[in-house]
Amino acid sequence: METELLSTEQLIIIKVLPLLFAITMHEVAHGYTAKLLGDDTAQRLGRLSLNPLAHIDPLGTVILPGLMLAMGGHFIFGWAKPVPINGGRLTRNPRWGMTMVALAGPSANLLMSLFWALLIHLADVMPNELYAVALVEMCKFGIMFNILLAVFNMIPIPPLDGGRVLVEILPYNLAQKFSKIEPYGFYILLGLMFSGIINIFVAIPMHLLRTLMMSVAGL
Repeated sequence: METELLSTEQLIIIKVLPLLFAITMHEVAHGYTAKLLGDDTAQRLGRLSLNPLAHIDPLGTVILPGLMLAMGGHFIFGWAKPVPINGGRLTRNPRWGMTMVALAGPSANLLMSLFWALLIHLADVMPNELYAVALVEMCKFGIMFNILLAVFNMIPIPPLDGGRVLVEILPYNLAQKFSKIEPYGFYILLGLMFSGIINIFVAIPMHLLRTLMMSVAGL
């Protein structure tokens, strides 16, 4: 199938839709899991909505993806506004509540990656080649973006989900010290990305998950 059949505008839409779906479901999964465990903060603030507008982060949802698209990038990245969680209200599982909430986001992304891997098979029965090409490209991007979002968020640096999990499982004294790096987490991640060290965390799981999902997709 040839992507040349698609216009620039169509290619942008093909990437933006899976991105919005992925970051929205990631945050809703956090909020809904928190609600199940006793914290309705996200619900009261309207953050369980499936409307992407409720989760837009100016930098992560608009500026960064927009710049990457404007520069003609074949891949775009982004994130949504974090869902507020009150750990003290996770009364139905106070010991593992925050861990379960943190893991919910990446888990949702892995499920969405599987969803796109299965959906791609509909292209085989589409009578219109243009629609088939569009669906395949959208599904391929959906598979890879969700894998990236899941793996990236499991890097053990707060405020990422992996960092929050690590804080919960470390001994109290170590957890207290480790959690103090959260205000600097964004800058640490930038340093890891520009230095290439981040590949230590993401390369192997990305490869394994990509191989698995592409096998499901028949690619």
